[in-house]
Amino acid sequence: MSQKKEKDLDITIKSTSRDLLAFMKLTANRKKRFERASSEPIRSDPMNELAHSLHPIRQYLVIKSIKDETKTTKTFKLIPNTELGTKELAYFRPGQYLSLKVNVNGIDITRPYSIASSPNDALEGFYELTIRKEENGFLTKQIWDQWKVGTQIESSGPEGFFYFDPLRDSKQIVGIAGGSGITPFRSIIKAIIKETIDAKLTLLYGSSEEDDIIFYNEFKALEKQFPEKLKIVYILSCEIVSLEGCEQGFITADIIRKYCDVDNSSFFLCGPQIMYNFVEKELTKFNLPSRRIRREAFGEVKDVLDLPGFPHEIAEKSFKMTVHMGEMTKEIPALATESLIIAMERAKLAPPSKCRSGECGFCRSLLISGEVYVNPISDWRRAADKKFGYIHPCSSYPLSDLEIKVPKQIGN
Repeated sequence: MSQKKEKDLDITIKSTSRDLLAFMKLTANRKKRFERASSEPIRSDPMNELAHSLHPIRQYLVIKSIKDETKTTKTFKLIPNTELGTKELAYFRPGQYLSLKVNVNGIDITRPYSIASSPNDALEGFYELTIRKEENGFLTKQIWDQWKVGTQIESSGPEGFFYFDPLRDSKQIVGIAGGSGITPFRSIIKAIIKETIDAKLTLLYGSSEEDDIIFYNEFKALEKQFPEKLKIVYILSCEIVSLEGCEQGFITADIIRKYCDVDNSSFFLCGPQIMYNFVEKELTKFNLPSRRIRREAFGEVKDVLDLPGFPHEIAEKSFKMTVHMGEMTKEIPALATESLIIAMERAKLAPPSKCRSGECGFCRSLLISGEVYVNPISDWRRAADKKFGYIHPCSSYPLSDLEIKVPKQIGN
């Protein structure tokens, strides 16, 4: 051992002899372990089994009960479908979603829905999905008409990045929700109350009608019981407001400043695209760093014509799309105002899809030729993917005839 003193600091340098000796013995010790090991082959892999249980490719579920929440909203309680091999439900982070795999009129589609129950509920054997019926909705009409107790459902494992992270987020959360965007906040609220999330939530919830506020009575009871952890403000855009303590209008910067500690909070947004468009402009008035704003993926845009830079002159056009998927090659039509993922679903190709917002990258595909418009709001591609021609079909729209190579979905 030698010592060296430099600039009034004692620096001790230890010999590396022990490390070198241990390294020299490494091979000999490994051979001895091999000799002592059993000759029986390993028949189970506990680490892979754990990984599969936490991140299953598929979960098979069955509806146990259905509850009417509002005139347009139902909560579906889902339990494992043991007959199809799902023994227990995957654990998740509050705020994540399930991507449902559903056949509608012979077409296989996927739709993401936030989990409204808590992770502890998953350990108890159930998920809850709270779903609002959409006007002209492709899937929700079937849900309302056909989903009953006993209906079998297929889903992904829990997905998404809309969750609280203590290394990144403030212990003071400002939640901003619109319509059915309230559902992941129910899961977050349950986790805060159970103290699996160490934070306080101030929730600003915008609705268009009093009788269509989801979880109103439940949240009022929780707010009264846990005032130190939960504060909820209802903002109604309807002309007549009779509920006490509600704000009238929209979630503006003034409303946010009135109820929230803007300078010391992390913001979580979940709702329809129109809410994001409005609220994000209001948030710019606070000059917040981007790391303090979390936004849940809102699915596909409702009207691509409203997006900046989309060429309106091609809105009525249909193009030819050549799709390579595994050993299959097929030419299909693709409307300019519909995403490539919808074109492939209409053609019954069952493309891979989860978030439908360009975020997860599950549908990542190679654009071989042709041009596409990529939704700038949902362009979550890596820089290398942009350089080498990879796109996310769920957020890409055809501008010409094109050719695309799509990964075959696992399980197809």
